[in-house]
Amino acid sequence: MDRPTWVCGDIDLTKPSTARVYDYYLGGSHNFAVDRRQAQQAIELWPELPSSMQANRAFLRRAVRYCVSRGVRQFLDIGSGIPTVGNVHEIAQRADAGCRVVYVDVDPIAVAHSRALLAESGTRHTATVQADLRDPDRVLDDPAVRELLDFTEPVALLMVSTLHFISPEDEPAALIARYSGVLAPGSPLVISHGTADGRPDRATAHEKLYHRTGTPIWMRSAAEITGFFDGFRMVDPGLVYLSEWRPDSPDEEWERPERLSGYAGLGIRN
Repeated sequence: MDRPTWVCGDIDLTKPSTARVYDYYLGGSHNFAVDRRQAQQAIELWPELPSSMQANRAFLRRAVRYCVSRGVRQFLDIGSGIPTVGNVHEIAQRADAGCRVVYVDVDPIAVAHSRALLAESGTRHTATVQADLRDPDRVLDDPAVRELLDFTEPVALLMVSTLHFISPEDEPAALIARYSGVLAPGSPLVISHGTADGRPDRATAHEKLYHRTGTPIWMRSAAEITGFFDGFRMVDPGLVYLSEWRPDSPDEEWERPERLSGYAGLGIRN
């Protein structure tokens, strides 16, 4: 297999990567046959899975544009994966070239790909950090975070399709509180999260699949996810299914949005 320039030499291309599988769902080009095979196995269990991932990414794009419209020029994207299709820095910097973005991911494959892609494109005001969401001090004290982001000004904290990978024992609400404690008033918190509400049968099968692959997920209810916004004022329309959060056009709306099995919301730090 030829190794593209964006793939570092120490990455095993014979094993699937969660980040590249996600890229495949989004219609991206940064994936390989091994990733596509795993994705197809998941789609056989959950045919709406690519649509759900695409709706999640569309929500991210809308949320970033909303943040920029409020004057926010700094973004901390935790659990970012490979920044390739509809990524944060492209959206934000298209509106204002001075926007600053730090991507954070625990997956060394995603981080290596991200750094190579950003270096290849010559992107400015952007950095990638390898760190675990569950270690806020490590994230917040990273030199790249401190160099690019000024926490005396609003910073958008993005936790998009990330928190359902955090177990109840790791107390996701407490982790969010630790991050939000350093945010200036007016800082947005952007969350999307998998749920069993409306589709318990499909969600249960999806949970079992991820537990088998060694990357367990925990679907949560609307009430649980709403609790993550403690200390934030929810922006209309509140916590809703992915396609219902401020859609740009009727094409983004679903007749039965619960089939996407995901909630989305945005709050502003009090």
